Amino acid sequence: MRVLITGGAGFLGSHLCDRFLAEGHTVIAMDNLITGNADNIAHLAGNERFTFIKHDVTNYIFIEGDVDAILHFASPASPIDYLELPIQTLKVGALGTHKALGLAKAKGARFLLASTSEVYGDPQVHPQQETYYGHVNPIGPRGVYDEAKRFAEAITMAYHTYHGVETRIVRIFNTFGPRMRLRDGRVVPNFIAQALRGEALTIYGDGSQTRSFQYVDDLIEGIYRLLLSDEVEPVNIGNPGEFTIKEFAEIVNRLTDNPAGVVYKDLRTKDDPQVRQPDIAKARRVLNWEPRTTLEEGLKKTIPWFREELGRRGEL
Repeated sequence: MRVLITGGAGFLGSHLCDRFLAEGHTVIAMDNLITGNADNIAHLAGNERFTFIKHDVTNYIFIEGDVDAILHFASPASPIDYLELPIQTLKVGALGTHKALGLAKAKGARFLLASTSEVYGDPQVHPQQETYYGHVNPIGPRGVYDEAKRFAEAITMAYHTYHGVETRIVRIFNTFGPRMRLRDGRVVPNFIAQALRGEALTIYGDGSQTRSFQYVDDLIEGIYRLLLSDEVEPVNIGNPGEFTIKEFAEIVNRLTDNPAGVVYKDLRTKDDPQVRQPDIAKARRVLNWEPRTTLEEGLKKTIPWFREELGRRGEL
């Protein structure tokens, strides 16, 4: 296949580039580098089956020649991003998805949308199934991301229903691994960086809120299977193993030999989800997929990358 990956220089986009190239496909990565990083794809320079195009997908997208699949991963994706870039977040979810779907329609390409567990908001149903409509505050600080993704799902289904575009929707739950941005505001890079510096880990709230963490390789496998499947409606891809933030902090401190413990502060953002756990029965059934990597195994693969990155920046 000849594949376009928007957001291809981001954390997830760059891992997707690696996977599709490893499978023998030709990859075009597109990114405006607002939150993406060219270093994430620097190792692909010189690969004759890889091309990078710097472009903002909220503008018209032109790709010469055939395109077999489009994976739309362009978007700010962390609380710090969508608090600092609210308009850009809304535009890439709305205009960017529209432009990418228009290209898919023109090329007869299969389209896969990167949606998110954030479409469930602060859920009142636990764990979250794909049939749950969510509990979202559209005007809260997270609303720009939540509603951008909910709109993106709606327009994706509209293009499928009214234009016959082959579409897929993945709802991604918390994912971690190498190439995460050090300062993206999410708990994994925050905790690992603090622990490696020997600092107390900052917990916002009382630490009882829960998250489910999946290692990036498991997510990429699920996305790859979903693209090649016949499933049109959304599919959760995440690890159902649920941990409180306090438990997660204790694991990170243990794996990094950090004696500094934790410090508690008031919650930073309104509408912070109190629970997050995917129901992956559908992924098991239609994709024969489930995560293979435990939290500790994933962290043991991730921590050395953060240590090297912090050292490179002179922060250790």
